[in-house]
This record gives sequence, structure tokens and C-alpha cells, in this order.
Amino acid sequence: MILLDTNYLIRLLVAGSDEFERVAAWVREGETLSTAGICWYEFCCGPVTSQEEALVLSLLKGRILPLDEEAARRSAQLFNSTGRLRSLKVDSLVAGTALAAGARVTTSNLRDFSPFLPWGLTLV
Repeated sequence: MILLDTNYLIRLLVAGSDEFERVAAWVREGETLSTAGICWYEFCCGPVTSQEEALVLSLLKGRILPLDEEAARRSAQLFNSTGRLRSLKVDSLVAGTALAAGARVTTSNLRDFSPFLPWGLTLV
């Protein structure tokens, strides 16, 4: 399963963008796509139309991963293990959700997620 970071959710709406092309390829290959609840929240903050929301939601097939007990625990471990930097707080929620679900993360901000690689996060 591939977890789409917020920037992927936004950019996949732009036909011809790198993100659009990669997501289209994954769909053709039969990859399972998902996102974290925090990413969905950021995406819905917009600006985004209800039609764009519906389009992305149909692509995800409802796979918006919650911040449940396991994801919260993993997120906190990542945040604490990487120096408790305020700038990593939201990204640790995304990474922890992905780890709890056994998902790989795709993002346009590789540098933001690189601190979590030593703790098992896989980037696509």
C-alpha cells in the first residue's frame, strides 16, 4: 500500500504533473493507494472543490487511515526519536500512520520524511 502525502493529493489534480503521472501508473499497476487522516484534513482545507474532493476520494476508495492507538504510538515514538522538533510534528503523524498500516509513503518533500527512515519508514 502506498500512502499519499498531502502534496501528492493536491498535485495529482494537475494533469501532466509528476504526481499525476506517478499515481496514474500506480493505478494501472493495481497498487493500493491510501492517505492519512491528517493528510486528508490538510487537503480538504483547500482551496479544493467538492468535485475535486470526490475525485480523490474515489481514487483512494475510502482508504483514509485513522490516527488510532497504534498509529498515535508510532507517531509519538518517531517524534521523540528524532529530537522532538516542532517542524516534524505533523510529518511524524503521517509517518507513524504509514508504519502502523504497513504502508510506504510518497511525497514531494523527501527531506521532511528522511529523519524517519532509520525507524523503518519506506519512501516510494
